[in-house]
Amino acid sequence: MIDNSYADSPIPVRRDLREAHERAFDRLSRAGTWWTGVERLAIAAEVRRAPACSLCAKRKEALSPLAVEGEHDGETILPATVIEVVHQVVNDPGRLSHVWFEKVMAGGLSTEHYIETIGVIVTMFSIDSFCRGIGVPPRPLHDDRGGEPTRKRPAGAREGEAWVPWVPEGQAKGPEADLYETPRTGNVLKALSLVPDEVRQLKDLSEAHYLGMAEMMNLEGSPRAIDRCQIELVAGRVSALRECFY
Repeated sequence: MIDNSYADSPIPVRRDLREAHERAFDRLSRAGTWWTGVERLAIAAEVRRAPACSLCAKRKEALSPLAVEGEHDGETILPATVIEVVHQVVNDPGRLSHVWFEKVMAGGLSTEHYIETIGVIVTMFSIDSFCRGIGVPPRPLHDDRGGEPTRKRPAGAREGEAWVPWVPEGQAKGPEADLYETPRTGNVLKALSLVPDEVRQLKDLSEAHYLGMAEMMNLEGSPRAIDRCQIELVAGRVSALRECFY
């Protein structure tokens, strides 16, 4: 059995964090909505390999990442378009563009596969960043646990403000009724809603790492050891360092 207990951590790790991470790794090892478990684990492993890519290093130094041609380092079962998405999102997220997105889509990647890929990247990057922050090695991934992708597209998905269709608040009904807990929700969640399970995964991690959606609406209180102003200071600084769009 894989030990992801954080027994090697120099500081105590809250139980809700440990449990959220274990649920995330369990989900990564199972078939998703569009990718198989083997493919999801391959995407997760590529997230960890991407920072060492020599092509990405050259692109970072270039005026435009699209100006540098070549192949990404490493061998994998994943299509080249998926490798491109993983490496660009991990290594140079501040310069993602619609031109780049359209080029990726022209390479044969569906919007549904793209969104699930983004969901896996977010999951891995969140947990691995947490590990770096507390000074422990990345947690081991599980083995593939099988199953077949459901390939179910939410009926409420519509073209919106994002590059891909999403489920607006008013269309989150039936199987998607649990996606949004408040009348208005963040575009970060809606942007993943073409693959609802990726929204659920992000919410699960966010509630442990940051705040739940209902708690975000409460600007006075804080369920953490630091107050809300301190939480937002840290979140804002991290977003700036990561060159977040927002």
